[in-house]
Amino acid sequence: MADEDRAELSVRPEEAGTRLDRWLAARFPELSRTRLQALVETGKVTVAGRPRKAAYRVRAGERIGVEIAPPEPQRLVPEPVPLSIVYEDADLLVVDKPAGMVVHPGAGHASGTLAAALLAHAPPVAEVGGQGRPGIVHRLDKGTSGLLVVAKSPRAYEALVRQLAARRVSRRYLALVHGEVKPSRGVIEAPIGRHPRDRTRMAIRPEGEGKAALTSYTVLERFAGVSYLEAKLGTGRTHQIRVHLASLGHPVLGDATYRGRSTPRIRDPILSGLVDGLAGVALHAAALSFFHPVTGQPLDFASPLPDRISRLLSHLRNRRSA
Repeated sequence: MADEDRAELSVRPEEAGTRLDRWLAARFPELSRTRLQALVETGKVTVAGRPRKAAYRVRAGERIGVEIAPPEPQRLVPEPVPLSIVYEDADLLVVDKPAGMVVHPGAGHASGTLAAALLAHAPPVAEVGGQGRPGIVHRLDKGTSGLLVVAKSPRAYEALVRQLAARRVSRRYLALVHGEVKPSRGVIEAPIGRHPRDRTRMAIRPEGEGKAALTSYTVLERFAGVSYLEAKLGTGRTHQIRVHLASLGHPVLGDATYRGRSTPRIRDPILSGLVDGLAGVALHAAALSFFHPVTGQPLDFASPLPDRISRLLSHLRNRRSA
């Protein structure tokens, strides 16, 4: 959410017929289902000015108001949450984050975060970086899996932030997207900022109203109605790859937030079921390269495609060869 504690959103045509609770979960992925349910039950969610039940089916064009009180300041508490650590030394660690894990605390996500797990694993990170974001140099969306680097010392944090600003950190993603992407290679350069009417989303903005954003992509395979591609970040804006690919008409599979009204529905029931079971979006941070913030040594890390996405890819390949 922005500074306001109230949002008023419009139901998009492709969302018509969705249960209100599921619509809310898609539009407010940063809020837990428990918190959203409480908002509905206490009348904090209105449709055309009237409170509705969670099972209400939304209609295209309806205005839905959501009142969210600013969360009370919370002290970040260490939690012994298991971490998949790819590399660690005295100054940094590289983590392979699963889809579904939130990086730092926010509305509806006070526990089970990567930040809390880091505090339990390496308590000194409490003194590194910003408040509530111990040692976290860059982030991944909740629904995105893959690699990110964490600084364990102030000197490492400052050096890594400088590398990011200078675009010396290489981040390579793998994604499955709607549609058959053409051409096979491309560069998307378009500013990104908050959506002017829906503050829970990002959007391509006119020059001067958003931050510069650069994404390059290469198509690895094409299937009927789906493309498998590699994307590389030139910048690191919120939801950047998801927004940029959606702007081409090729939103990431499983991304209800940026799936446009013109995106065809998946007709293959097996594929549709696999997408529903993603526990996020079909986007994975597969490779990460940078220079060690203290020694200057080049470091390269890779993460295999997780089962949640590889199952989709296997089905698409099998379907093509059948």
